[in-house]
Amino acid sequence: MQAVWLEEQRLRLREDIPTPKRPDEALIRVRLAGICGTDLELRRGYYPYTGIPGHEFVGEVVAAPEEGWVGKRVVGEINAVCGVCEQCREGRPTHCENRTVLGIVNRDGVFAEYTTLPLANLHPVPDSVPDEAAVFTEPLAAALEIQQQVHIRPTDRVLLIGAGRLGQLIAQTLALTGCDLHVVARHKRQKELLTARGIRLIAEDEVQPKRWDVVVEATGSPAGFDLARRAIRPRGVLVMKSTYKGEVTVNFSALVVDEVTIVGSRCGPFAPALRLLESRRVDPTPLIEARYPLAQALEAFERATQRGTLKVLIEP
Repeated sequence: MQAVWLEEQRLRLREDIPTPKRPDEALIRVRLAGICGTDLELRRGYYPYTGIPGHEFVGEVVAAPEEGWVGKRVVGEINAVCGVCEQCREGRPTHCENRTVLGIVNRDGVFAEYTTLPLANLHPVPDSVPDEAAVFTEPLAAALEIQQQVHIRPTDRVLLIGAGRLGQLIAQTLALTGCDLHVVARHKRQKELLTARGIRLIAEDEVQPKRWDVVVEATGSPAGFDLARRAIRPRGVLVMKSTYKGEVTVNFSALVVDEVTIVGSRCGPFAPALRLLESRRVDPTPLIEARYPLAQALEAFERATQRGTLKVLIEP
């Protein structure tokens, strides 16, 4: 099959990749896949991955170890877990000690014609949800994980720093809580999308220090973290929604004195994400800036790396 191959931080298009065969997993024809920040960071060397990248997708099951799956449109959770290690037994499967991660850790991803996943990872897509929305299920679930971890009240002052691919979805989901939400966004298109949904913007120099109950950092930059640290109030909650390449200098003494709670946040629940897409309470489709066929995947990556670019899709 045709697929994108990442090796030693270099991408190339290959046509000699065998179609994956795992008899205990579903074979899925990829209908649409999205490029996210993690894919771009893998290319820059964030993690030493060799293989087919990509983990945001919607596809169609063409073969499965159980009846009833063939022909279904599906999305898939990215962590394939063992089910027997301590983390799995204690209800923390996304931290499975033996997990493989779609397109990230020891498992080929979705920038290809076909991929495989265990049936336990799959979620059928409602008929009313088009592919262009369903492909956002994984990042929308990641946005919802914040509310799984932190109780956000309507009276809370919440600051979101970063309005890129993931930040836009975080903003839409936080707005549903009724909290007093403000978002720091840098690029014109980001601001336009937020304003169109009635989400309030705030400039960096207008962010009051030590006044915000919850701050979500979604820039992945040391400058974003520094702003978040200055904004959070004593005993507030700082949610880290980005991974960082390299090291970030942190004044931990100040965090201790202010008794700040830091929450790392990544993968989230798929079922509520699909419900939000089905009800159209969240609409990610305006984030789509370009679609490329798989044969032009390298051009798609170049487009995705341009500053301010939101979602770029690959269509096998």
